[in-house]
Amino acid sequence: MSAIDVVIDEKIKRKIKHPSKYKVIMLNDDHTPMEWVMNILQQIFKHNQQSSEAIMLQIHNEGSAVVGIYIYEIAEQKSVEATDASRERGFPLQLRIEKE
Repeated sequence: MSAIDVVIDEKIKRKIKHPSKYKVIMLNDDHTPMEWVMNILQQIFKHNQQSSEAIMLQIHNEGSAVVGIYIYEIAEQKSVEATDASRERGFPLQLRIEKE
């Protein structure tokens, strides 16, 4: 048996595909208190006092606002957490997820 040397002269190109991002959008309603919306923005979406107030006013005045942009799994989890916490308090807060 003879030894055969194999030389590979190909370069492998790696393509890294980053996960898609999704916007979490909070919708306005007439029953959820502004203070509760700000609480959700601070506790679940980790906004500070100033940004949560600005986003809350945008939701109130324009009907909706983007409250965060995440990969799908995180966007879904935060939406579920916010909805569940609101339902426990009797508030009809609604959120939706859209691809960025």
